[in-house]
Amino acid sequence: MSFSPDDRILATGSTDARIKLWDVTTGECLKTLHNGTEVWSIAFSPDGQILANGSSGNTVKLWEVGSGKCLMELEGHNSQIWSVAFSPDGQILASGSGDCTIRLWDMRTGECLKTLQGHTDSVESVAFRPASSQALAESKNSHQILASGSKDETVKLWDVETGECLKTLRSPRLYEGMNITGVTGITEAQKMTLKALGALEMG
Repeated sequence: MSFSPDDRILATGSTDARIKLWDVTTGECLKTLHNGTEVWSIAFSPDGQILANGSSGNTVKLWEVGSGKCLMELEGHNSQIWSVAFSPDGQILASGSGDCTIRLWDMRTGECLKTLQGHTDSVESVAFRPASSQALAESKNSHQILASGSKDETVKLWDVETGECLKTLRSPRLYEGMNITGVTGITEAQKMTLKALGALEMG
């Protein structure tokens, strides 16, 4: 779900393939948009005029909030779209997918500007750094930064202009690097749990 920038409208998406626009003050359903496939993510453009949604249909749809009309369908991903986000200036839309990639779309033309690759599992969250960020002001350049979170247990920071992965953030697992080769007195289930927490078994 997502609030409009003026906080007057709440957009909700559902597995029933519908998007509903609600008046926050009255609770009235203003519009129902029929997406056709399960809706997994929703985002308003910074000016509140456009609503983007990702779905199980492997596409991103752009809707005109005022009329409820579908303006464009963005195709290119090979799996469902888990997350969508607009850049602070509204010119770029990012989409994260189960195909392990992030795509950057030109909002004027619908063209895919870049495909960011590097994750090894589904990309389930994407977010642009706010334009007012102090870190941005102090950066050595003014390029926009996109963060992506994945089921591969990493967060990556990307330079939107170049497509370069600037940094990969990973939280160390509890038993990262511990060698459990030859350890006795534990069950196979316990051994699998230790491996999931970073332990290693050689040979």
